[in-house]
Amino acid sequence: KKVVYLIPLSVCVQRSTALYINQSLSGKWSLSNSNGSLCLAAEVPGCVHSALQQQGYIQDPYFRFNDVSYGWIALYNWTYVNVFTVTKQKVHLVFDGVDTVASVWLNGILVGETDNMFRRYVISLSSPVLYASERRKAHSAYKVPPECPPDVQRGECHVNFIRKEQSSFSWDWGPSFPTMGLWKDVRLEAFDVLQLIQISYVPLYSILSQWDIQVELLVDVVQTINGEVTISVPELDSEQTFQTQFLSGKTKSTFILHINTVRLWWPNGHGDQPFYLLSVRGFQNRIVILNTESKVYFRTVELVQEPVVGSPGLSFYFRINGKPIFLKGSNWIPSCLLRGILISNHNNIPGDISSPWSPLDANMNALRVWGGGVYEQDVFYSICDELGIMVWQDFMFACAMYPTEDNFIQTVREEVIQQVWRLKSHPSIIVWSGNNENEAALATDWFSIPAFQRPTYIKDYVTLYVNNIRTIVQEEDESRPFLVSSPTNGAESEQEGWVAANPYDTHYGDTHYYSYTLDCWDWRTFPRARFASEYGFQSWPSFSTLQPVSLAEDWSYNSDFAAHRQHHAGGNQEMLLQAALHFNLPNSTEPQKRFADTLYITQVMQAQCVKTQTEFYRRSQSEIIEGKGHTMGALYWQLNDIWQAPSWSSIEFGGKWKMLHYFAKDFFSAVLPVGFEDDGTLLIYAISDLNHDLKLRVTVYTWTELDPVCTLKSDLVLVHGGSAVAVFKEPVATVLAGCGRCTRLTCLLTFHLEDPSSSQQGPTNHHFLCSPKDAQGLQRPNITEDKSGYTVTLHSASVAPFVWLDVGNIPGQFSSNGFLMVSRNITVAFNAWRPTSVTELSKSLTITSLMDVY
Repeated sequence: KKVVYLIPLSVCVQRSTALYINQSLSGKWSLSNSNGSLCLAAEVPGCVHSALQQQGYIQDPYFRFNDVSYGWIALYNWTYVNVFTVTKQKVHLVFDGVDTVASVWLNGILVGETDNMFRRYVISLSSPVLYASERRKAHSAYKVPPECPPDVQRGECHVNFIRKEQSSFSWDWGPSFPTMGLWKDVRLEAFDVLQLIQISYVPLYSILSQWDIQVELLVDVVQTINGEVTISVPELDSEQTFQTQFLSGKTKSTFILHINTVRLWWPNGHGDQPFYLLSVRGFQNRIVILNTESKVYFRTVELVQEPVVGSPGLSFYFRINGKPIFLKGSNWIPSCLLRGILISNHNNIPGDISSPWSPLDANMNALRVWGGGVYEQDVFYSICDELGIMVWQDFMFACAMYPTEDNFIQTVREEVIQQVWRLKSHPSIIVWSGNNENEAALATDWFSIPAFQRPTYIKDYVTLYVNNIRTIVQEEDESRPFLVSSPTNGAESEQEGWVAANPYDTHYGDTHYYSYTLDCWDWRTFPRARFASEYGFQSWPSFSTLQPVSLAEDWSYNSDFAAHRQHHAGGNQEMLLQAALHFNLPNSTEPQKRFADTLYITQVMQAQCVKTQTEFYRRSQSEIIEGKGHTMGALYWQLNDIWQAPSWSSIEFGGKWKMLHYFAKDFFSAVLPVGFEDDGTLLIYAISDLNHDLKLRVTVYTWTELDPVCTLKSDLVLVHGGSAVAVFKEPVATVLAGCGRCTRLTCLLTFHLEDPSSSQQGPTNHHFLCSPKDAQGLQRPNITEDKSGYTVTLHSASVAPFVWLDVGNIPGQFSSNGFLMVSRNITVAFNAWRPTSVTELSKSLTITSLMDVY
């Protein structure tokens, strides 16, 4: 059953003097459901849910249990209607994003159909839930697992049969909102001569130390044109004119502009991100028929998979402009599920919209755009270009097998072509990846596939990702590498027929790793991988984020609301069990305080766990131990949130930083000291992204006093860029004996790196000699504060671990937070993201340290 867009067209016979008109049809449309019971105005871009909320038919979809209460919306078919006029010879009706299954009618005539959220259609919406079910029934030969998500996710079934955001049907960190709508712009493109559909420009470095800019034009022409195209980069005094012929209809033309010396684009922390303006002009009989200008960046990228000295297997790292780069970052999920939805206090906050400002603030240089979401907006990649954020770009397939019927393959092929053409001009994208975890799902039998059917699923896998997606990408973009899956053994997986026996083999490729029961403070539990592209731990968001979508009766860790928001089986209990390994759990008799304290302790646990694991990966970049190591990337799961619920994110829904994100600012610092113990010996490594002469200063404290017990120093050491060097190695017993009155239970260590002039480089780090719950002398620090403008000076009477400043729902970030306070005074600044006042900040400010929750 399908519903239509009714789009009446009034055609006028007069000709406009303009050669080309681009008329937006975004804005007000009308929307109705299939039985006619609802008819309302709707904003485009947007979705059915956003229109219903804006017109008062539903409330905040994220409030309490509304994700379930509003499930009826996705079971209707819906119709969008608009009216427009056109005056040109040739007219294109362009839908940049239709979500998802629709028929397009023009003046009562069917002119097109859509079935792919990720494609642009040049030409009402059916229920995606019912459509997916129908497609599953039509595929009768064999099942394509998984049939349904786990019950705990409260999602919908058969999502792999529809080219729609897979996580919109639910995920272990998000709700089920398989909405419909015109989620991107709609416009009318009318022209008399020529229309530019797409332009791409890819700089390619030749062996002759010369750059070639490959400029590709995809145009639609009313009738064959003999003309010329001039391509220039004025700043480089480079220009070339090409005689060309544009054939009638859609035509793809390729031009090469030769460039000699350029300034290179570098990842954040390794150099600048200069660009040049590229001008493309087309002429017919000296009349301009095409004129466009774009930014162009120059960089090379290589994925290096070669034998490693002293180890079986292959390396796995990225070389940018010939330089090996350690990738420091996170995984990006969709910035929102319901486009255009109005949620009080949670819209348009830096860090929540499609921009990587927060990754840059946390010293990241990379993001992985995960394959269960969407290909992000153009602005996302443009900002990554400008800021030097490398992007690992998945294609949108995740955690499932997929069908390979001709119609499914054909829509995927068009999707891939469009997305590669749209995105390949961005230097920030350094690798394409065919899917998320589907090789691993096949290899380790996630779906209990009978042995006799396994060849069928492997054949489907190769058909979709190798014979189609990989082939298209390699034809359309020779400027960057392609991986079939993540995790994968890369070149080794290819040797094994594209599905390796163990895609998690740490001697190859990239690895995803999660363990919630093993002690996360013990670095031995982590795989010494070549590249860690997913790992992490859950935590709850802050109380101020949960409060707007809950009631007082929900403010308990054991409430129905808490259980409903948790979509990872056993997740709430796992967080407490992990926290209890090293911390006493909150025990206030006041329910709301106990709930807020428990939220805090989950964030402390998450931050410390991910810190330990990330530091392990960073210090492993220069080592091969038992054949494993040379780790060259750490992308934790996950950066952002899609609703107010427990998840692996470091940024809450709405943009508020969790403790983990403040920790990331330190553990991704360009210069970092990392301490750990191995068989009773304390080792401290100096890690540096760039060449530095560094020395170490270690300070020992007791838990009861703020005056140091003793201080230790190392000699000056040259730490080469992209390396980790051991600068301190002593038995813990020797360190403690040298400090007189210290034991493991009474003392702790801090340490930092200094340059030759004794100026501190990078953050101060810490090493606990025992679990805080076992520490002797740890006491409530009685922190007080002095406020001056947007800064707060804290005063403490004793050592205070995990000091947390919170200003409720006032959006912004602190200069430091979640820190270990080992000084009597510390000043912290607040950067507000909206206008506020000192009075508002003072009333909202709360300060919590570890002992305050006991």
